[in-house]
Amino acid sequence: METIDCIVVGAGVVGLACARALARAGRDVVVIEAAGSIGTETSSRNSEVIHAGLYYPPGSLKAESCLSGRHALYAYCTERAIAHRRCGKLIVACDEEEVARLEALLTNGVANGVEGLEWMDAEAVTGLEPALRCRKALFSRETGIIDSHAYMLSLRGDLEDAGGMIALETSVLGGEILADGIGLRTRGGDGAETSFLARSLVTCAGLRSDRLLRALSGFPAGQVPRLSYAKGNYFTYSGRSPFRHLVYPVPEAAGLGVHITLDLGGQLRFGPDVEWTDNLDYDVDPARASGFYDAVRRYWPDLPDGTIQPGYAGIRPKLAARGEPARDFLIQGPETHGIPGLVNLLGIESPGLTASLDLGDRVARLLAEA
Repeated sequence: METIDCIVVGAGVVGLACARALARAGRDVVVIEAAGSIGTETSSRNSEVIHAGLYYPPGSLKAESCLSGRHALYAYCTERAIAHRRCGKLIVACDEEEVARLEALLTNGVANGVEGLEWMDAEAVTGLEPALRCRKALFSRETGIIDSHAYMLSLRGDLEDAGGMIALETSVLGGEILADGIGLRTRGGDGAETSFLARSLVTCAGLRSDRLLRALSGFPAGQVPRLSYAKGNYFTYSGRSPFRHLVYPVPEAAGLGVHITLDLGGQLRFGPDVEWTDNLDYDVDPARASGFYDAVRRYWPDLPDGTIQPGYAGIRPKLAARGEPARDFLIQGPETHGIPGLVNLLGIESPGLTASLDLGDRVARLLAEA
């Protein structure tokens, strides 16, 4: 059994950020990734938005890591010349009930320490974005967009510059808790099986994180959460975008509502919606377009017919099942499960991209203190 100082399972954006932080702290790090390239699932199937930190309960890990991670991410992108834009976002309320919810969101954002929030009436909104129609809006100046693929490539470069490496097309078959570390059995792309002993193990397996822990003999079954899959479908717009800012409705259960985002080239897209599923199926049903038209026309009534088409879909690993209240990010360290050297990241959905650098630093500190 080959001994490795630190293994990170999962080369999504958070796994890469954790591996980078550990390697820069002097650890010998190997990242194990089942796919043939980095960031192929949740990390590459999202809105590529840098979130300000409005939505999450004050004091929660989501709120704190989003705020800290946003500052770190903007600085990192500037330093590394990674394409991004602090374009700002309008969250719009279309009736009086939504206005009350929007006021509560403003209060929550202020409690979280979010900067650059501005309350706007309908006239001010129309002056900023003439195509929009709403009663009130909350403008978030610190929201932005990023080239997430370039960001992940930069994290990989930092990891490798610090001596770390990534083993692609390598699946974890199972493992066990041992007296001197954590044993893992893996299978490479050539079919060869290998056993490793990790002094430290960080699991960032995203959609498969619960399965990984169930396959780890000796890990307490009561500490394995049941993940639910919330699929988010996106549609693209075939016309020229009339918007310069991101546009979001008031958030809904399990998501932020069907919103308008822009990529760095100015292409407009809609989504995601929320479709609960038991399968990792990324096909977008064209029939869902009617629901997108209805949702978007509440605040953009002049959206032309026949201008949207299926784009792509992503799936979020949710700790809360359908109908349950949203759950916070979960980081399980030795103080939680009693296993030295093991850290599990679970339920890392939005704002995981924004929070990634902060989450990586938190994991590195946890293992340094262990």
